Amino acid sequence: MATNILMPALSPTMTEGTLARWLKKEGDSVKSGEVIAEIETDKATMEVEAVDEGILGRILIADGTEAVAVNTPIGILVEQGESVPESAAAAASKPEATPAPEPVKAEAPAPKPVSTSAAPAARRVIASPLARRLAKEQGIDLSTLKGSGPNGRILRRDLQSAPEAAPAAAAAKPATATGIAAPHQAIRNSNIRKVTARRLTESKQQVPHFYVTIDVELDRLLDLRKQLNALSPAEGPDAFKMSVNDMLIKAAAVTLRRVPKVNASYTDAETILYDEVDISVAVSIPDGLITPIVRSPDRKTLPEVAREARVLIEKARAGKLRPEEFQGGTFSISNMGMFGVREFAAIINPPQAAILAFGAGDRRAVVRSGDKLEIATVMSCTLSVDHRVVDGALAAEFMAKFKEVVEHPMTLVI
Repeated sequence: MATNILMPALSPTMTEGTLARWLKKEGDSVKSGEVIAEIETDKATMEVEAVDEGILGRILIADGTEAVAVNTPIGILVEQGESVPESAAAAASKPEATPAPEPVKAEAPAPKPVSTSAAPAARRVIASPLARRLAKEQGIDLSTLKGSGPNGRILRRDLQSAPEAAPAAAAAKPATATGIAAPHQAIRNSNIRKVTARRLTESKQQVPHFYVTIDVELDRLLDLRKQLNALSPAEGPDAFKMSVNDMLIKAAAVTLRRVPKVNASYTDAETILYDEVDISVAVSIPDGLITPIVRSPDRKTLPEVAREARVLIEKARAGKLRPEEFQGGTFSISNMGMFGVREFAAIINPPQAAILAFGAGDRRAVVRSGDKLEIATVMSCTLSVDHRVVDGALAAEFMAKFKEVVEHPMTLVI
């Protein structure tokens, strides 16, 4: 019996998504668990696996179609030899499906299709979701590239050798907004950019922020990092390369154990104090910002934190994070020190109660006892907090404890 393939809800907050591309074409056989499409959600580009087996009889939503609501039929699956229904209404919907608007036919022109979908299907192009997204933005035909990844998979670095990348990236699209007279480019906002903009706007408007800044000396922590990296194997599963950010992830988690009331969320009925400490780490990606989560770093060794953080950041930049890897953090950190930023105040990531921002560690004069001047590596840190959950005294206590942990980093290894 013909059944509808529905737009899946790939995260609890997802209400709609972009059907980036089909990995199957009409007439292809489909096995249960086989990847059939890529969906761009509000957080990442994710692969969708088939639930049932059969033949992909009809594609209802074409590659590149945006704002496809969850539970909308996107294709029709039929059994071998079965006739293909003309529409989703003629096929049996799954029990959990909700009524859907009239679907877009596969033969109808798709709004803003992925550039590679217009090419004949003579050769299947294997590419990472990030490479496909960047190729779409830059007007690069992926079928002309040779991938350097496994099985010829095209990666982000392969786009740099594309001769048409430079002129395509520079080409400006006509403005869609009115009243703009100056020469400009109009860059379509991705789902990730739209959702990030909406949530940060809501946070800034609805959450009463206040900020506490403190200076922390890093020299002892930097010495410990150097010693740990010297002990790391050059290669193999036990190898790690410790960064300052890895150590700050654990320092924040250890501090939250000492000041647990900051590891919280506010609701109108009650304040939620979390049992676990899960640190959301802000990572910049081409489409905006995403926060992969290092789970319980206070319970892990520094090498374990370093290895886990590295894997998560690589997956975030490749658009390969699973929902459980970026949902459910209890506290966030954001680091712009690598860009030379001295200090900044980050916007809270609801429903969390706080986010800790790190600036660059630079050499400054500090005053010791007896008015003695010395040079030390100092980092300015700013805690943004939800005043409904955290008051001034509690925020100050947290920052004092954090300073103590960082300046006495042996607490991170014992």
